Amino acid sequence: MYNKNLTIKRKFTKFLLQWHKKFNKRQMPWKGEKDMYKIWLSEIILQQTRVEQGMAYYNRFLVSFPSISRLAAARDAEVMKLWEGLGYYSRCRNLLATARFITSELDGQFPKTYPELLKLKGIGPYTAAALASFGLNQPHAVLDGNVIRVLARYFGIYENAQTGTGKKIFSNLAQELIDLQEPGIYNQAIMDFGATVCKPISPLCESCVMRKNCFAYQHQQANDLPVKQKKSVKRQRWFYYLLVQVNGAFLVRERKQKDIWQHLNEFILLESPRALSKKQVLASGEFIDYVKLSETLPAVSKEYSQQLTHQAIYGRFIEIKLKKTPPLEGYQLKTKKSLQKLAFPGFINKYLGEMKLKEPNTNKVLAFYEFKRLMYL
Repeated sequence: MYNKNLTIKRKFTKFLLQWHKKFNKRQMPWKGEKDMYKIWLSEIILQQTRVEQGMAYYNRFLVSFPSISRLAAARDAEVMKLWEGLGYYSRCRNLLATARFITSELDGQFPKTYPELLKLKGIGPYTAAALASFGLNQPHAVLDGNVIRVLARYFGIYENAQTGTGKKIFSNLAQELIDLQEPGIYNQAIMDFGATVCKPISPLCESCVMRKNCFAYQHQQANDLPVKQKKSVKRQRWFYYLLVQVNGAFLVRERKQKDIWQHLNEFILLESPRALSKKQVLASGEFIDYVKLSETLPAVSKEYSQQLTHQAIYGRFIEIKLKKTPPLEGYQLKTKKSLQKLAFPGFINKYLGEMKLKEPNTNKVLAFYEFKRLMYL
């Protein structure tokens, strides 16, 4: 059972705010912001994203879409392209949906209460608390990884925050500790404290102003807290993409299925639960008809990979050239230059950044005709 001493709780809030006012030098462009649109934009971008990476995206979004009405009026493809590289693209889809809802249904104004904020698409308890405290000065405590780590160490909480009981313990404690007069400042302080002092690795315990009453410091258990959830085994998937080039343009489509990378662009895909050989890929039902018509020897790339939170993507890219556009529903021809304007998953962008389509040289002519002969056997 963790330390529930009321005096200890009061000292925690007092010392945390003192630390914030005297020592917290962490600078971020949205810090102290009262504009609900800017707060919301920063919080959505920072979900599952490091602050250092998120800053550049935040600034670019504000340049392109300085108001929620401008964001709501933007084309999906334009916003997805700007989001490209941040991952977790459902955040971007929710961003657009919420911007359009607020603009069309709420006259461009964010709700004024925590429960109403929670009803917006893509906004959970943490984001709603951030908006309510930073933008409306309402006492709703944020609870993220930094906050959980600080509370677990200081109060000696051994309950896993991912369990039902753990979530309740941390949520209730966080709400008890929040400063009612300055909830926004308190929330910013505890998150910054966790990011800069009570860090996941090598916390600055010896110079910490909170160490006198910190359970983890007194018991030398900073490395044991918070209790972490066991990592689940990642799902592995193999994606093989066929780049069909017709007169210098490529067949591309928007990914529609409700899976990773929905609404991003891709080439003709063969997905497999295991790695395939070059021969297996080229002879697959998805590719063989196009490969037989190729005017060049198929160029097979090296293996590429992308690590996502719950799955790992591996695969290769195969380039071929055709004289005529094959009848493929949903695909469009895009020039190499126009590919740069489309949003692709990081997995594909890695390849496109290195892609150099070459004309077949005379040294490969015999190999090409031998390949064609074997394909028709």
